[in-house]
Amino acid sequence: MNPFVDPLRPLIARVLPRVEALYKDFHQHPELSHQEARTGAVAAACLRDAGYRVVEQVGGTGVVGLLENGAGPTVMVRADMDALPIREQTGLAYAAACEGLNAKGEPVPVSHACGHDMHLAWALGAAQVLAGARDAWRGTVLVVLQPAEETGTGSQAMLDDGLVARFPRPDVIFGQHLLQYRAGTVACKAGQLLTAGDSLQVRFFGAGGHGGMPQNAIDPIVMASAAVLRLQALVAREVAPQAQAVVTVGEFHAGHAENIIPAEAVIKLNVRTTDLAVREHLLAAIRRVCIAEARASNAPRDPEFEPINNFPLTLNDAEVTRRVAEAFRAQFGDLLSEARPVGASEDFGRFGQAWGTPYCYWFVGGTSPEAYDAAAREGTLDALPGPHSPYWAPALDPTLRTGIETLLAAAGTWLAA
Repeated sequence: MNPFVDPLRPLIARVLPRVEALYKDFHQHPELSHQEARTGAVAAACLRDAGYRVVEQVGGTGVVGLLENGAGPTVMVRADMDALPIREQTGLAYAAACEGLNAKGEPVPVSHACGHDMHLAWALGAAQVLAGARDAWRGTVLVVLQPAEETGTGSQAMLDDGLVARFPRPDVIFGQHLLQYRAGTVACKAGQLLTAGDSLQVRFFGAGGHGGMPQNAIDPIVMASAAVLRLQALVAREVAPQAQAVVTVGEFHAGHAENIIPAEAVIKLNVRTTDLAVREHLLAAIRRVCIAEARASNAPRDPEFEPINNFPLTLNDAEVTRRVAEAFRAQFGDLLSEARPVGASEDFGRFGQAWGTPYCYWFVGGTSPEAYDAAAREGTLDALPGPHSPYWAPALDPTLRTGIETLLAAAGTWLAA
C-alpha cells in the first residue's frame, strides 16, 4: 500500500457516503458548458465546509478552493463540471431526466455522459480527506473546478479571469478521466496522451440560381463537395505515415429546395493531431484547399473560416509521471497499467502552459468487473459503453474510492510531511 494513502483509509471510508451522495446529486442535475451555476455552488459549499478558502465565478462558473497548511509545495487538482446534450438511457434510479438550452437557445436533453460528475466527486472527496488529515502533509492544495471542458473554452475562461495572477503557482498539476476500463484499475503514461483538437467552420460563397439553368449560377454545393473530398487526401498524402492525424467533416449545410442552387454552403470540420508541426501544417492546408476549390469554381469571394474550438495537446511530464506511477504502483499494484494514447482531446493542458508547470493526467476505470470480464471473454470490449454514450453508467464501487485514492497518492508524493 502507498505509505501516504494507507493511513488515510479510515478517513476515506468516512467521506465516501457524502461523496456518493454528491455524485448522485451532480448526476441528476447536469448542466451544460458555461451554465454550471448550481453545480459550482454545491461544490463550493462542500469545499467551504471542509475549511477551504473558496472563490466562485472564476471564468464564469468556475470554482477555486485553496487550503494552506504550512510551508511546502503547492499541488493543484483539477476537475471539470459540465455535461453534454445527450439523453441518458442508463435506467439508473438516479438517472438525469432534464433538459437545458444550448448555446443557440434550443432545448436539448442533458446528461453527464462523459463522467464529469465523477471527476468532480473524486476531487471533492480527496479535498475533504486532505482537509481532515492536515497532520499528514505540508504545503498548499489548490482545487480548480473548471467549467466548459466539452467546448474547450473553460480553462481559457478561467485563465482570462486572472487565475494565474489571483492564485499561487502550483508546483505540479493533476487531472484524471473516467474511462470504460475495468473498475478499480488505473492507467497512466509519460508524454503524449490525448490529441490536440481543432474545430472550424468554412463558409463557401456562390451565386444562387434556378436548378434548371445552372449556367447562370455558381454552385457552392459543388465547390464545397470538392473541398470535402480533397480534404480527405491531406492525411493520406501530406502527413508522414508514422505521424497520427485525423480530418473529419462532420457537418454540411446548404440550400432549402431541390430545384434551387443556393448562394452559400457551410461545412464544419474537426482535426486531431499528436504533433504541433503536423497540426500547423494541416490547419494551413485546409485553408489552402478550400480557397483553391472556391477559386477553381469561380466563386465571387474566398471562403470564410471561423474557429469553433480548439484543445491543446496533453503531454504528461516525464519526471512527474514517473513519480506518480511509483505512487500508483505502491497503492494499486497490478491494477496499474500503461495507458494507450486516446484520440480524444482535453483543455486541461492549458493550465500547465499558462503557469509553466509540469502536469500528469491519467485514466481511472469505471466498468463493473462483471461486465468488463464478460466482455473480455466475448471479445466485445470495444462495445462497452463509455464517454459520450447515453448508456454510460459507471459502477460506484470501487470507482468512487479509486479516483479519490489516485488523487491522494499523487498529491502525497509532493505533500507528505
